[in-house]
Amino acid sequence: MPIAYIPRTRALYDDFIPYRWVENDSAPFTPLAKPISKCKIALMSSGGIMYRDQPRFHREDASYRRIPLDARRDELSVWHFGYPTRDAERDVNCVFPLERMRELEAAGVIGELVDPAFSFMGGIYSARKVRDELAPQIVDELKRAHADAFFLVPA
Repeated sequence: MPIAYIPRTRALYDDFIPYRWVENDSAPFTPLAKPISKCKIALMSSGGIMYRDQPRFHREDASYRRIPLDARRDELSVWHFGYPTRDAERDVNCVFPLERMRELEAAGVIGELVDPAFSFMGGIYSARKVRDELAPQIVDELKRAHADAFFLVPA
């Protein structure tokens, strides 16, 4: 079911100064230095996924959750204000394909998964918070893990 994000966001922030949508004129592209079958890949989702008893996300939340690679489906939950979560609650793999990524790793399609995977609640807070707060923290974690690339699943 398609979601009309702009009208929904306008309704959520009706009492505030009108939202200024981000306009990206270019996107940086860095080709992989080695085959993906040799790369260390991080899984990342903006679907608001949490592991066991991690705290729920809240409005304007620029935090993220670390999800261990050995997490079972029944240990994961979804909390997000920006999309209907019914399908994700039935099968979290539609917004956080951890089981599929483990299969790709086992089949040798990708080299190795970064442990942990990451989830945050996208689409709610400002582009400034993403740029200044969320992204630098995750980038630091990816550098420490020696990740070659990440696979982002937007919700």
